[in-house]
Amino acid sequence: MGLYPQRLFNVVLLEPEIPNNTGNIGRTCVGLWSQLHLVGPLGFSIDDKQLKRAGLDYWDNLELQYHKSWSDFEKSLPAGARLFFFETGGSQTLFDAVFEPDDYLIFGKETKGISASVLDSYRDRIFQIPFPGEIRSFNLANTVAMVMCEGFRQLHASGQVSLDRA
Repeated sequence: MGLYPQRLFNVVLLEPEIPNNTGNIGRTCVGLWSQLHLVGPLGFSIDDKQLKRAGLDYWDNLELQYHKSWSDFEKSLPAGARLFFFETGGSQTLFDAVFEPDDYLIFGKETKGISASVLDSYRDRIFQIPFPGEIRSFNLANTVAMVMCEGFRQLHASGQVSLDRA
């Protein structure tokens, strides 16, 4: 399995652009036993100091996988993989999603989101985070944390994961 006693989720960042966001997301992945998949091209170097600073000393505990492209990522998926795409224009909300361990939670780049060419194949798997305030969207790292915490809440409520640390 890797570093974690069980894997909760697979977090997928498509062409992330801001190293601080990716570092924060990596830290959240360590805290919630989830693997981080980075799908290129990246907008920064994986050795970027800002990335490592945002991930603090947790970066060495991160299960990280890099994929050169969306096509390479799709080829790596196991049979039956459950994919959830999070995008501002989704027809379903985060609260409609029912999560299971090992689900793939997919997020787009900070400036443009997930491309239409990717979303076109998964129209029934697109979710949004509803918000009443006057903003276009949430910060990527905050969005990932909200989705992961809702998923964790669901898995805990169903008895699939414990609150106990490993």
